[in-house]
Amino acid sequence: MDLTVVATPGYFGTMYAEHKALQRRAAERGPSAADYEPDDTKASLTMGVLSLAAPFVVPKLLAPIVPGKGKHATLLVAVALGAVAVTTVADAVIRREERDAIPVAQTFGDRDRPRLPNRASRRSRWARKVAQASGVASVLAGGVALTTAWQSRWSPQRMWSKRKGRDLGTGPLTVAAAILAWDFIYYWNHRFMHESRYMWAVHVVHHSSERYNLSTALRQPVADALGTFVPYTWLCPLGFRPSVIETARGINLLYQYWIHTDTIRSLGRLEAILNTPSHHRVHHGRNRQYIDRNHGSILIVWDRLFGTHEREDETVVYGLTKNVDSYNPGRIATHEHADILRDVAGSTSWRERLSYVLRGPGWAYARHAERAGGEAPPLTRVAG
Repeated sequence: MDLTVVATPGYFGTMYAEHKALQRRAAERGPSAADYEPDDTKASLTMGVLSLAAPFVVPKLLAPIVPGKGKHATLLVAVALGAVAVTTVADAVIRREERDAIPVAQTFGDRDRPRLPNRASRRSRWARKVAQASGVASVLAGGVALTTAWQSRWSPQRMWSKRKGRDLGTGPLTVAAAILAWDFIYYWNHRFMHESRYMWAVHVVHHSSERYNLSTALRQPVADALGTFVPYTWLCPLGFRPSVIETARGINLLYQYWIHTDTIRSLGRLEAILNTPSHHRVHHGRNRQYIDRNHGSILIVWDRLFGTHEREDETVVYGLTKNVDSYNPGRIATHEHADILRDVAGSTSWRERLSYVLRGPGWAYARHAERAGGEAPPLTRVAG
């Protein structure tokens, strides 16, 4: 039983109550970024529905190409390796042509003379076109192969079969321990999603709204299959049943729902222990000091322990440092993946290509500014 699905009626009931409370507040104090905006709310709810459907649809679509399992997996790996080889050769041709290039006179007398392309420059242009296409193909095919292989390796059934200790059962202490363990793993997965761009491309959906209310909590990713998360099923060999881990997941995610609100300002002393609406508002802010902070699920103590905690101080500005400016679910779900592939196509070395994929989104932002001859702003989170 998925607790997050069972709670669906409660989502709509609480959103309605929050909407009414925000309307009353707006009448007294004026509008705010917490108010419900019809198009934004529709986009969030649409992404929520798609996120529920994705776990049933996406695995079936990817099953034929999962390395070690799918009947077409060998072809996918062959395409990835072939594209890597072609890209490497094209890069070598480009470097050689650039090294051996002879400047062509630009002027003749007092009149400009058009540049006449020679054989070397033509080879260089063709090599660049090949590197653009094969670079994208290698990253796309290789990325899908690696992420699908990673996720299939840690299936609940497989990990439970590796259990060597005793079954911890389903008692309250076991469930509590599973919730705590899930919370700890979630902190690191959430942090990784902000610190590596291919993971951020999965998670950016949730941060794409410039509003902050309970509907924002439902704006969830649909491309989890393209991530390499720390597996929660690593708890299975310790004696935690898959059903208990699923219960811990449901409780953690339900807890995260209610903290997406601006109507609760503080929980007093509990702010020191729990992740609260105040802490999570910070997490959704694009203010300089708020970016990539407060990654916890139920507990904020992980952020305090590992140096990612930030208190709510100045008014939070929600969204991304470069907003999507679209309510189209397709655009919301894919814009960062598209931007990664665009950056890969424009790269001239494997180091740069892999940096655009693996390094933080802030690195890509700084690289864009460097290429444009400008100075990168002191921000780390980028999308769009």
